[in-house]
Amino acid sequence: MSVIYVLLAVSVTVAIVFFIAFILAVKNGQYDDSYTPSIRMLFEDELVKEKSKKIDTNQLKD
Repeated sequence: MSVIYVLLAVSVTVAIVFFIAFILAVKNGQYDDSYTPSIRMLFEDELVKEKSKKIDTNQLKD
């Protein structure tokens, strides 16, 4: 029975360490997306054209 308590304590300790590592990584900007903003401008024209086509077809229906 004492082995269960040891394993429980070790698993909780490992979970806390990984949680602290995750919090530190988020605070340091590890998960910031630096790639998408640089390519968004390349595809912006396609989004504007699609929106204008939808507006044009909606106005024709009315």
